[in-house]
Amino acid sequence: NGSVKASPAVRKMMAEHNIAAENVHATGPAGRIEREDVARAASAPAGDVVGAPARRTGSGAPRSARADLERVVPMTPMRKTVARRLLEAQQNAAILTTFNEVNMESVMGLRKRYQDPFLARHGIKLGFMSFYVKAVVEALKAYPIVNAEVRGTEIVYKDYFDIGVAVGGGRGLVVPVVRDAHRLSLAEIEKTVAELATRARDNKLTLDELQGGSFTISNGGIYGSLLST
Repeated sequence: NGSVKASPAVRKMMAEHNIAAENVHATGPAGRIEREDVARAASAPAGDVVGAPARRTGSGAPRSARADLERVVPMTPMRKTVARRLLEAQQNAAILTTFNEVNMESVMGLRKRYQDPFLARHGIKLGFMSFYVKAVVEALKAYPIVNAEVRGTEIVYKDYFDIGVAVGGGRGLVVPVVRDAHRLSLAEIEKTVAELATRARDNKLTLDELQGGSFTISNGGIYGSLLST
């Protein structure tokens, strides 16, 4: 329908570089234009359309019959770091996956009943994330071993609850940390997560805000996935 999916910060960046949306290859969810997409378009040689088939020269490798239908896009430093650390996690940790189903009917009923007064009182909507965080904290209290980590030949139990919340930032996936989540109300959790998500999209998170989480929550539902690891 001709609409451009981009945050105000990304729109401003496009305007500053005088770049039209049709000249940017969007890599965000649902065709959303991210800051790194604009940066690639701004650095492309004049006349080049970012996202067009790349020409391969000087590699010495056999040219694929499908090479003209391939695009080669350099990775940003953030994506390089994310890729490297995801691979390191697979190599250095014992990975297992388990899926469980939870009946959310009572939570959905609570949200429907209290959404309007909650919004009027706190200035923010009552989402699912605050319920997730509260449930995780109570579970970690009941099973402290889940809030622990192995260091060498020792198990380190953590008597604090700093919950990481995975969000899609302007330069890729980041996990800002909600500190002392057990001390926060539902409204305080919602406000904290919303602020961290906004700062992530605008690339304004500090290194300290991305470190030290003892447990992480990732909600892939916004990307349409049912299950993920």
